[in-house]
Amino acid sequence: MTERETAFRKQPDGQGTSTAQEIIPAAPEKLSLSTLENWLFGAANILRGPVDQADYKTYIFPLLFFKRICDVYNEEYQQALEEAGGNKEEAEFRENFHFFIPDHCRWNDVREETENVGQALSDAMRCIETANKGTLYEIFGDAQWTNKELFSDTLLVDLIEHFSEHDLSNRNVEPDLAGQAYEYLIKKFADLSNKKAGEFYTPRPVIRLMTMILKPQDSETVYDPACGTGGMLLEAFNYVREHKGEYRRLRLFGQEKNLTTSSIARMNLILHGLEDFQVIRDDTLRRPAFFDDNKIRTFDCVIANPPFSLKKWGEEVWENDPYGRNFAGMPPASYGDYAWVQHMIASMAKPYGRMAIVLPQGALFRKGAEGKIRTKLLDSDLLEAVIGLGPNLFYGTTLAACVCIFRLTKDARHKGRVLFIDASGLFKKGKNQNELLPEHVDQIYSWYGANETRTGISRVATLDDIRSQDYNLNISLYVEPVIVEDTMTVSEALIDLKKAAADCESAENRLKQLLSETGVL
Repeated sequence: MTERETAFRKQPDGQGTSTAQEIIPAAPEKLSLSTLENWLFGAANILRGPVDQADYKTYIFPLLFFKRICDVYNEEYQQALEEAGGNKEEAEFRENFHFFIPDHCRWNDVREETENVGQALSDAMRCIETANKGTLYEIFGDAQWTNKELFSDTLLVDLIEHFSEHDLSNRNVEPDLAGQAYEYLIKKFADLSNKKAGEFYTPRPVIRLMTMILKPQDSETVYDPACGTGGMLLEAFNYVREHKGEYRRLRLFGQEKNLTTSSIARMNLILHGLEDFQVIRDDTLRRPAFFDDNKIRTFDCVIANPPFSLKKWGEEVWENDPYGRNFAGMPPASYGDYAWVQHMIASMAKPYGRMAIVLPQGALFRKGAEGKIRTKLLDSDLLEAVIGLGPNLFYGTTLAACVCIFRLTKDARHKGRVLFIDASGLFKKGKNQNELLPEHVDQIYSWYGANETRTGISRVATLDDIRSQDYNLNISLYVEPVIVEDTMTVSEALIDLKKAAADCESAENRLKQLLSETGVL
């Protein structure tokens, strides 16, 4: 036995052999969330240098998922073996496992390799995908494990050994904890990626606000056509669970164009213990993924933060869109915002479908084709609320965005009206990124719930009010800023003036003294 093999078989996760049957480790101490977070983020330090920070997610998440499902498989095998009274053949039945990990495709098989480690890793991942086609197809993404310019064997051995330090089975890491650590990593990698993070990450407080407004219920369907890493679908699940609903009856659907990002979304949902979901990788505007009888499938809640002002969004398809999504007009080639809006409206289920979408504020007032689309949407009385958010809350842009709420069937108090909220002053100033805090979310939600006009905060505008503004939805047209009057008395002003004059005289005398000392005067 080599030195490395000896060390390998003594590693603390108890996985020294490639077959789960031989593994009967002692029960480890459960990992705390902080320990798990710090340990997982430590893997990024091993990649620092050869791998760009923006690409950490491409490699760390698949490894984490691979390790997790292998550890859970080993745990499930031991449970099945005990229940089968030691009958190994019976214990290996596929129905005993959430995901089946074929022999020679397990974590320890890869861990035993010292040469061509990237190939072994890639082969194991493809093997698992093939063995679980219905649930894990393409889930490991397209990471370049075999590129030795990026990943030397030594680097991959170090990375695999790092992940081998802890057992990630359910007895050591509960699904909620694994999911929280995964979300922590997504946020950390978003911070490192900065501008590029806008392509896959929406700040969770913004998602929380949108979900609170939509109020998803158990047995309903939730759809995100630009789902990124799955944060909005996950928050809908959390909302139902927090409100004591039968959250396992909630059905989640998402579509995401980017392979790596869509894979991360699926891993994210699985690591949170979710099973009843579909996340499809494809271009939503060109090739929507969900249908009922050749028609766009509709959902109870539709929620998204699509790419802002997307260019080359699929205008060539929408000119003769077979699904009728251009019902309010053709968006301009240079701005895809109203393509997303119309797709999402077409995806709302009758009669109580509702949607929340993040948009750049320019979409509220740009003229031309977008102005015509706004006119039709407003005359259809679908828009319920426009909420203006603070600047620099989203990765990739310092501009202020807004959240727009649409409903197929409005409550009586909302019919023929649109609620405008100016929440642009609610944020915590950050060095690189501003932050919406939980108390800010609660405040905005209370203003939304009140549905009333408040000076400097909100305005319930009638459709006639909006028509008089030529269907311009610029929030400042409806919510005027509060002007703080100067309440200083005359005597207070005179005191300030005298003080300023004294300070000026003192500065002048000091200057003369310095000039005199230097011989200038």
